[in-house]
Amino acid sequence: MISKGTASLEAKVYSELQDAILMGRFKKGEALTELALSEKLGVSRTPVRGALSRLSEEGLVELIPNRGAVVIGITREDLVDIYRIRMRLEGLASAMAAEKITNQEKKELIETAELSEFYIMKHDGEHIKELDTQFHQTIYKACGSRMLEKVLTDLHRNIKAYRKVSLTSPGRAERSAEEHREILNAIIRGDSGEADRLTSLHVEHALTNMLTAIENTSID
Repeated sequence: MISKGTASLEAKVYSELQDAILMGRFKKGEALTELALSEKLGVSRTPVRGALSRLSEEGLVELIPNRGAVVIGITREDLVDIYRIRMRLEGLASAMAAEKITNQEKKELIETAELSEFYIMKHDGEHIKELDTQFHQTIYKACGSRMLEKVLTDLHRNIKAYRKVSLTSPGRAERSAEEHREILNAIIRGDSGEADRLTSLHVEHALTNMLTAIENTSID
């Protein structure tokens, strides 16, 4: 039985390795060994072994005898699947948010949209990316479904490296901010049908832009 301390350490190792894979710091096809990772992270091999097993279950690595864990990461096909799922589920979340959103959540959405527009004028890519995530997370929370919020949060996390590439492509941040404003206005009006339609369209536009952007990068 894994002790509480070891379980906590395994979770930290898992989180760090998952983030490194999703952000492209470990490349597709790269072999990760328990020994090398334990030395790099300053931990024993036990939490590393557990973390790699979890990553294998998620399909982010493949465990191969005598090679270790080979990075699979998020493939182009995975990316398209994730965005298509997001189109349906985020549209649903926005529709539900239009019916359930609180005044505080409305305020948070408005402030996030305004800050995004400010940082776009400043060409501050890091803040733009953070606020884009915050905008979507606020809608997930406002939909009132813990299960839907968790599913969408996980999907969003899995594509964060690609989102960074997309948001820094010419004109995308500005168009995304305009689409956020339209979604925001529909939610505040309580127009669930329009909120659903606009959000699905927003994610579809993001996918189209994403596929174009990654053609010129080495991230996939």
